[in-house]
Amino acid sequence: MLDKQTIAYLKFLHGLYNTAVMVLFVYQGFLGLRIRRERKAGIRSFHIIKRHRKLGPVLTFESMIGFLAGVTIVYLDFGHIFKYPLHFITGLLIVLSVITAFLISKRIKGVDDLWRYRHYVLGILIISFYFVQAFLGLGILI
Repeated sequence: MLDKQTIAYLKFLHGLYNTAVMVLFVYQGFLGLRIRRERKAGIRSFHIIKRHRKLGPVLTFESMIGFLAGVTIVYLDFGHIFKYPLHFITGLLIVLSVITAFLISKRIKGVDDLWRYRHYVLGILIISFYFVQAFLGLGILI
C-alpha cells in the first residue's frame, strides 16, 4: 500500500490533469461552436474542422484515463471506489457522455442536423459536468 503523502500527491495530480482536460474540452467546444456558426453562414473552415476532428478522439481517451486514475487512487487509499459517490457518478457520467458524443460524431454526415444537434447538446452537457466535477473535486481536496 502507498503511504498517505504519496496518495495526497496523486490526488493533486489527478485534479491537475483533469483540470487540463476540462480546459481542452472548453477549447474543443469553442472550436465546435465556431464550426457550427460558420456552417450556418455558409462558410467552411477546413483547418478548424480538421483540428476539432483530431482533438475529439484524443480527449475521449484522456477523459477515460483521468477517470480510471481517480478510481485507482481512491481504491488504493480506501480499498473501495465509492468513498466519494457523487464525484464517482459525475465522473462516470462524463466518461459515458464523452464516449457517446464520440460515437455520435461518427454519424454526422452531409446536411443531417439531427446528429449534429445531439453532438452539440452532449458537448454542452460534458462541459457542464466537468465544472460540477471540478467543484466536487475541490471539496474533496480541501
